[in-house]
Amino acid sequence: MRIFVTGATGFVGSAVVAELIRAGHQVLGLVRSDAGAASLTAAGAEAHRGSLEDPDSLRSGAANSEGVIHTAFIHDFLNYGASVEADRRAIETLGNVLAGSGRPLVVTSGSLLLQRQGPLATEKDESAPNFPRKSEAAGLATASHGVRASVVRLPPSVHGDGDHGFVPHLIAIAREKGVSAYIGDGANRWPAVHRLDAAQLYRLAVEKGIAGARYHGIADQGVPFREIAEAIGRRLNVPAVSKSAEEAAEHFGWIANFAGIDCPASSDETQQQLGWRPTHASLLADIDRPAYFEAGTAAAAGAGRK
Repeated sequence: MRIFVTGATGFVGSAVVAELIRAGHQVLGLVRSDAGAASLTAAGAEAHRGSLEDPDSLRSGAANSEGVIHTAFIHDFLNYGASVEADRRAIETLGNVLAGSGRPLVVTSGSLLLQRQGPLATEKDESAPNFPRKSEAAGLATASHGVRASVVRLPPSVHGDGDHGFVPHLIAIAREKGVSAYIGDGANRWPAVHRLDAAQLYRLAVEKGIAGARYHGIADQGVPFREIAEAIGRRLNVPAVSKSAEEAAEHFGWIANFAGIDCPASSDETQQQLGWRPTHASLLADIDRPAYFEAGTAAAAGAGRK
């Protein structure tokens, strides 16, 4: 299958590209720069110049493919509304090209804010009405127009070499403040998945996902936030300390909105339906490595548009 991948040189997207190529697929990857094009070509994929803000590049990429995996997102937390809107427009553009074809479109969403009905959030749970990112609704809406659209929900921590997400930011904050913090008793739980396991899930979704399905890229169902803070503290040789909700905003900055969320989730249905089996290191095992901390500050500082 010839698959168009947005965000093809990003942290998740690059793993997806490698997974697809290993499985025998051809990959057309969306890139914004010469360096990105060179990296993608070296990986064995074909580079397609463009961006989420260039609808013509999205249309031509999707038109020349047998399926689409959308992992790109503009990670501008200072202008998040604009990032969300660009994502929504990009998904609608891709869906319009695929309309009536039955070709697959796999979009990316998150498990962070779901209306959990049981002890663990499941694939059946809806996103909270105030969840700012609209990719899930935009993607699934295309299923009514003859697109085999499905959603991969990623947890708040997708970890592995090259991580520039929440955990590296927490590492950078702990290094700067001299303490590794959690909120209250730190019992709130974050699910997690290794990027290579997530990549396999995207491949399975594009190969055999069902229109309208939501799949959970969850390996660790819920890691207590205090244990994440303690692991960071051990590696940096700083104490792990509790912060009140009032203190959290000053300590964590913009991450404070996420650091106290309890969002355990299951991937049982996903594993049953697609045969997905996460096999790589757990979050706590993965971050308990010197390499994670050597790269942490630079990765966090360099996080941006992917």
